[in-house]
Amino acid sequence: MRELVRTNDIVLVSAIGALLDGANIHHLVLDQNMSIIEGSLGVLPRRILVHEEDSSQARQILRDAGLAHELRADD
Repeated sequence: MRELVRTNDIVLVSAIGALLDGANIHHLVLDQNMSIIEGSLGVLPRRILVHEEDSSQARQILRDAGLAHELRADD
């Protein structure tokens, strides 16, 4: 799995999820249930991950959507 984005913005997480769903790219959103621990303050970022083989396509989809600045470094 490769991390694409790490953000506190739940609207952005939802938008990226919709873009990836539209392209039939399976993804995981990690840490979305951490609000129980943090008290729903939104301070802990959510991480969006995709399979290694889908990483290039997913990154291109986000760049095309104007979200290149949100992408994590591609190690």
